[in-house]
Amino acid sequence: MELYYSPLACSMATRIALYEAGADAGFVGVDTRAKRLADGSDFLAINAMGQVPVLRTDDGELLTENPVVLQYVADRYPESRLAPRDGMARYRLQQWLNFTTSELHKAVFVPLLDPAANDGAREYVRQKADVRLGYLDRYLQGRDYLLDRFTVADAYLVTVLNWATYTGIDLAKWPAIKAYMDRMYQRPSIAKALAEEMDLHKQQQARRTSR
Repeated sequence: MELYYSPLACSMATRIALYEAGADAGFVGVDTRAKRLADGSDFLAINAMGQVPVLRTDDGELLTENPVVLQYVADRYPESRLAPRDGMARYRLQQWLNFTTSELHKAVFVPLLDPAANDGAREYVRQKADVRLGYLDRYLQGRDYLLDRFTVADAYLVTVLNWATYTGIDLAKWPAIKAYMDRMYQRPSIAKALAEEMDLHKQQQARRTSR
């Protein structure tokens, strides 16, 4: 397998999942601003949306959309127990994957990270963030994970909530979320992925400013 990623983007969730699974995978860096790979080739030829993650499977198939990619990794390595196999537990996994992608990733953090967003738009989004993070905080009270153990839903949630650092959202306002993130940052797969992607992000920023 090969993961097309951009440092600290939502693709980091798949890196975490691959580390959890002990998967043998390659990683291909993408400059999503220039839509280019590290060798200068056109990323749009791989994903016309120009977005990460993209997972190239061992069979050569290309998978996009974070919740789908994460579930594929979990199912490819069932011994990792990164996703329930079936029943209500599987639907709960999908519930939290979809909450993260629609209510947090797209509705809150994408607008706040967009340099083109004006102050009015940012204030509107921050109001939406309070509702969504308040809901999540209440749910996480007394829970270690989103489900009964660490799953790909946690890998995605940690990746998205990590962006709070770059958007001025202070997670200390929501104690259960803050405690959850503190625990997650200590998890070896997350600590490894975050350290590596932070270094890669700095290298990418340096290349951009040198052009």
